[in-house]
Amino acid sequence: MTPSQMPPPPARVRIPAPAPAPDPGAFGRRTRSAALVASWLATRALMLHLLVADRLGVGGVTGEVYVLYRRWYEQLGTGAFPFGDPTWQYPPGAGVIMLAPALLPFLTFFQAFTAVTVGCDALIARALVRAGARPGGSVAGAWLWVAGLPLLLHIPYGRYDVQVTAIAVGALLALRRRPGLGGALAGLGALVKVWPLLTVIGAPPGRGARRALLGALGSTAALLAVLALAFDHTLDFARQQGGRGLQIESLGGTALQLAHLLTGHPGRVVYRYGAMEFTGPYVSALATLSLALTGLALCWLLFWRVRARRWTVAVPLDAALCAVLLFTVTSRVISPQYLIWLLGLAAACLTSHQTTQRPVARLLLPTAALSALAFPCLYDEVMAGSALGTCIMAARNTLLLTAALLSCRRLWTSTVTASTTTQR
Repeated sequence: MTPSQMPPPPARVRIPAPAPAPDPGAFGRRTRSAALVASWLATRALMLHLLVADRLGVGGVTGEVYVLYRRWYEQLGTGAFPFGDPTWQYPPGAGVIMLAPALLPFLTFFQAFTAVTVGCDALIARALVRAGARPGGSVAGAWLWVAGLPLLLHIPYGRYDVQVTAIAVGALLALRRRPGLGGALAGLGALVKVWPLLTVIGAPPGRGARRALLGALGSTAALLAVLALAFDHTLDFARQQGGRGLQIESLGGTALQLAHLLTGHPGRVVYRYGAMEFTGPYVSALATLSLALTGLALCWLLFWRVRARRWTVAVPLDAALCAVLLFTVTSRVISPQYLIWLLGLAAACLTSHQTTQRPVARLLLPTAALSALAFPCLYDEVMAGSALGTCIMAARNTLLLTAALLSCRRLWTSTVTASTTTQR
């Protein structure tokens, strides 16, 4: 049989590949993501409504943006930082935040500032979702931020602390894989409001810690040099810090409120340095004690850093929350917007299943709600030192102090005591 007479080869039959089995968890993940987005949209719409109305309690939450921030914005537009202004108490990096609304020239200053703040809020939520999606991660952090921030009502959108928290959260989440970048962000945040520098306290020892520290020092020096060349009076803010007194919402202020309520302490409440502060007997002593306790808190953190032996991916997150809690409770000033920082750091902790700070994060939720109840809802009662106002502040500060002590204990036992027990 010649080749031409041979029968054609049989046609190849293609057997279709089996369809991939459906992922049973995909639908659940999409549902949870949709619920998270819907919750963010709903709660932020409510916060914006409260901000525009600004009628809760004593009101005046938007006054910071309409009056103070706008005045600073106009002053910075002349090429100089506020000079001799007792309300300007922030490092020069804060000037960058104040000038950010200029990126949206088609909006009024208030609208542009609010848009920038809401955008930073969304960035934090997105960063927390991505961190929680990593192996060993959890979306609990994103949920804490989405559900916890509205407990402060519209205060977060009437201050620039959401922007600062975005820098700090970004620094913490970058510290694990890119310590140099994490340190650089922490340094930039330190030039905006100092406390973000504490995010490097828990950097993993060795090469990572050195990179983080060098990144922080490098970015701080670079930004400071740029601002010093571009603006006049760059360091004038430091003059206003030394004269700060004891704010009525601080732990020392609560002690004086209780003394006034129970024993008739003759102290008075006056408006100074952009806050309501106590004047009278024992005020100076309590302010000095607060500074001393801040120094002791720093010493404890350094001692913990030396003694810590067990490091997990959650330790940098936990240490940052612990450090900022300590510096908050020992401060002469505790404004309600400080809870924005703490909620952001607690949310970062909850992105890891290995965190030790879950009970601390839960304590911060009622603490935030009480802060908003004190200001703006019942701030007239707080200023008057009434029984109701004093009880609210005492409860808020008791929760805050409890959270700080619990955070210290859990950080110590997980990194020092646990490693000592293992070695034995």
